[in-house]
Amino acid sequence: NLVLCSKGIPQTLAAFGLESFLDEAGCKLVFYLHRVARGVSLSTTCLLSGFQAIKLCPSISRWIDVQIKSPKCIILSCFLCWVLHFMVSIPIAIYVAGPTNSKNMSMVFVYRYCSSHLSGILFSVTAVIYTFTDGLCLALMLCTSISMVLVLHRHKQRVQHIRSSHLSPRTSHETRATHTILILVSMFVSFHALASILSYWTTLLQNPSQWLRSISVLVASGFPT
Repeated sequence: NLVLCSKGIPQTLAAFGLESFLDEAGCKLVFYLHRVARGVSLSTTCLLSGFQAIKLCPSISRWIDVQIKSPKCIILSCFLCWVLHFMVSIPIAIYVAGPTNSKNMSMVFVYRYCSSHLSGILFSVTAVIYTFTDGLCLALMLCTSISMVLVLHRHKQRVQHIRSSHLSPRTSHETRATHTILILVSMFVSFHALASILSYWTTLLQNPSQWLRSISVLVASGFPT
């Protein structure tokens, strides 16, 4: 909800022709909240997948399942996700500015309702941090999802001789769970990877087209929606 509201509402207002409805503080707050919410959404989805994988894998769950069942562990993990993304998103609040009327566009990247003053060094450092955190989450999501699919496949093979076609005409629980996992991870990886590429491309261009900016916002809102 925070991801959708922090970017969807300003983008909708801008699409109707309002271009200066936010001051500098408003622009900083909107872009900062969007980046924090996007990062937390990405991280907590990975945490969910990780907890599920640990519970499904017998070799791991024997010694770690007791700790994970504790609500304190889950609450602490979510809290750390918020703290981490509050910290790594600070550069967003530094370089985002309000609408500008400056004719010197050499170091100003203009959005429809806000602008950003971004130096080469700050852009490089920010890009490395966000690429690392996003890439790490995507890699963890892929690894945990693949491990769950393999565990479910092996379990289905072990119990297949117990079942018969007339007793279980419907799709097995393992198959339905596998389909759900594959749909989730494919949407997760495709939306976030494409959104990261478009966001990087939009920031890299000094004067991106409105079409590119709109597509970038639409894709970034795809997975939360």
